[in-house]
Amino acid sequence: MSRSWERKVRSNMNNLNKQRKKQGLQSVVPSAEKSDTYKGRSFIGPILLVLLTAMYAIVVGNDNESNLYWVTIALYLFLALMLFVRRPYVKVATDNVQTRKFSGHKTLQAADIKSITASSGYVVIERHRGGNWVFSQFVNRYPTDKLAERLQAFAKQHQLPFNTK
Repeated sequence: MSRSWERKVRSNMNNLNKQRKKQGLQSVVPSAEKSDTYKGRSFIGPILLVLLTAMYAIVVGNDNESNLYWVTIALYLFLALMLFVRRPYVKVATDNVQTRKFSGHKTLQAADIKSITASSGYVVIERHRGGNWVFSQFVNRYPTDKLAERLQAFAKQHQLPFNTK
């Protein structure tokens, strides 16, 4: 079955369930697949941006009366705030793993995973093609212990190699 067809079916199921909920009826069709979401917190990127902004403010200085100087500082601080507020996440569903990279949301199907490695402080998902996905407790404050447990069940369900170091 094609993915576009699955998306259409899932969308129609959600619409039907919303209508039935408004009518006070129990949903006949099960709702979207169950997924577990693990959220982290990004510290390193915002801290680096604040430090670069401070360095820019010191080097350039406020000798000129330009408003562009203050706009630049405000925009860099706003970007640092946005990176701090936008929390990174890992969503483990029944047949895929989804996360948000810097370029947007990325989904990795179970068939595209080569192996999963868990160690204290980080979890690595090795792909057949492309770079590995690394979820670190130090860099993005992911709950790697809980994530490793869930990914171990995911690996067992799809007969994927799961390594513990």
